[in-house]
Amino acid sequence: MAEALLFLALVVAATAVGSYLLRRRAEKRKWSVWLGTFVLAFVALGAGAYVLMNHRTFQLFGGLVRRVETPEKLVALTFDDGPRSPFTEEVLEILKARGAKATFFVVGDNLQREMDLARRVVREGHELGNHSFSHSRMVFKSLAFCRDEIESTDRLIRQSGHQGPIHFRPPNGKRLLVLPYALSQMGKRSIFMDVEPDSDPQLAKNADAMTEHVLGQTRPGSIILLHVENRSRREGMKAVPRIVDGLKAKGYRFVTVSELLAAGTSARP
Repeated sequence: MAEALLFLALVVAATAVGSYLLRRRAEKRKWSVWLGTFVLAFVALGAGAYVLMNHRTFQLFGGLVRRVETPEKLVALTFDDGPRSPFTEEVLEILKARGAKATFFVVGDNLQREMDLARRVVREGHELGNHSFSHSRMVFKSLAFCRDEIESTDRLIRQSGHQGPIHFRPPNGKRLLVLPYALSQMGKRSIFMDVEPDSDPQLAKNADAMTEHVLGQTRPGSIILLHVENRSRREGMKAVPRIVDGLKAKGYRFVTVSELLAAGTSARP
């Protein structure tokens, strides 16, 4: 709420200052004052919308979780954009060899083509999450579009044998008004992350750098995001076993997002 009020205050302030300056310069041309005020307000709103669309800790409707408060050394490792063969199989083998659980935020369009692979994910004790059906940026979309993207993917996830809640992560982290409202109506929260090494292009180029970043930034209750289910993400794939081994050596236990939320004393935006 504080961010929303600040955003509103900035828009009002920008409009007021712009109006004052234009009035001083064009007192005899009132149309230019009103036009200038409109342009300034439009720019301020656009800038505010851009910030809100990409904000990692705040959204106007519904809940948002980046990590949870917990005294235990628990961590949720998450992967986006699958399932995709052979990358998902490679991740599963890495996790199986180390006895680690993960949550896979899957794209419905991929899921319907890789249902057997999704069933393997569930069978091996991991969790499936919803990452929309088409991986479209769900900004400036209708309520019906957002609901269909979520519900159609939820149905496919159920077909894979997944039990329990189905968590949602917005494609590219983008959301503004309609998607958060749809999620709030469906009783879902946006699941984000507090450790995301491959969002930094420099880190994403080097598995050692990614590993060092994750080991240094992870705290009890952290949610880690990796993108590995693509040929261009080989460094991320190389980092997976190093990250798991490194965190295990520090005493961390890998759990699903649902297990992390259940163990936490509170969710942190």
